[in-house]
Amino acid sequence: MKIRIYEIDDTEEIMKLFYNTVHEVNIRDYTKEQVDAWAPTNMDIQVWIQGLKSKLTYVAEESHKILGFGELEENGHIDRFYCHKDFQGRGVGTQILEQIELKARSLGIKKLFTEASITAKPFFERKGFIVVRKQQVERRGQKFINFQMEKVLVSL
Repeated sequence: MKIRIYEIDDTEEIMKLFYNTVHEVNIRDYTKEQVDAWAPTNMDIQVWIQGLKSKLTYVAEESHKILGFGELEENGHIDRFYCHKDFQGRGVGTQILEQIELKARSLGIKKLFTEASITAKPFFERKGFIVVRKQQVERRGQKFINFQMEKVLVSL
């Protein structure tokens, strides 16, 4: 598996990975109505391209297949962070997060933060993130529980 920077040609595969992960993995912790609102069938590819290009987006790839992706913003925010539904628990997220942490340190970022789903919270906790607070957010008319989490980066 290699970790590399996002390329525009990755967009459709990333969108499919996101949709399938939310609908087949996150469904364990959220209702069908919630996952339909979170990852609708009618996503706009141009919106995705702009979002992915506007951040430091890392892609995990093996044999020309995208296994996961994660986005780092210049303020330390980890936005979208998803691993392929068939590659959960195989180190994909760990490798993406290690690359994000390395880049964050090189940019002088002192703290990473994210809004983790119920599903992703245990992963981030294992990686040293702490829950700042549980919150309820709304997307497309559905209310969701997620967790504001952060990790202070120590200098190497």
